[in-house]
Amino acid sequence: MKFAKIALAVAGLAAGAAYAAPATYNIDPMHTYPSFEADHMGGQSIWRGKFNNSTGKVVYDKDGKSGTVEITVDMKSINFGFDKMNEHASSPDMFDVAKFPTAVFKGKLAAFNGDAPTQVDGTLTLHGVTKPLVLKINSFLCKPNPMTKKEVCGADASALLNREDFGVGYGKNFGFKMDVKLLISVEAIKAD
Repeated sequence: MKFAKIALAVAGLAAGAAYAAPATYNIDPMHTYPSFEADHMGGQSIWRGKFNNSTGKVVYDKDGKSGTVEITVDMKSINFGFDKMNEHASSPDMFDVAKFPTAVFKGKLAAFNGDAPTQVDGTLTLHGVTKPLVLKINSFLCKPNPMTKKEVCGADASALLNREDFGVGYGKNFGFKMDVKLLISVEAIKAD
């Protein structure tokens, strides 16, 4: 009986040692690419753009199949590849970046397939408006970076939103469609 108690105690310690605590990963701005596709003139063309600056962190509990995401995008860093369009998108007509300099997404990792999340259930605050937003995770992988030897988690995610829901309705009177497709490539480095 005494041996069985000792064996159970040792097994419990081993199981506790094997359990990995949640880890924090800091967004790598050099390998993170929040981009979007938006209609121009009701189907005449699709404008594509990105944001050059974003920060944030991911807390990932592989064993507990949970985690959180918080990303802040610098709206002043919008880049269509066309300066005049960048200026117009930054103006009060659209994103009004002087008044609303950031967009923030906060969410929880969800719908795990094995130890990989397949979506993030969260909220997006854009243009001073907060609305629910679900990001679909199309791919997710964590592994050591061969150059830095630090663990990096990366994902490709997407979502569809109606920009008018966030008070960005410019162009609707000209026939612009309000749906915007978000396409987000992100990498995050495990914090020391």
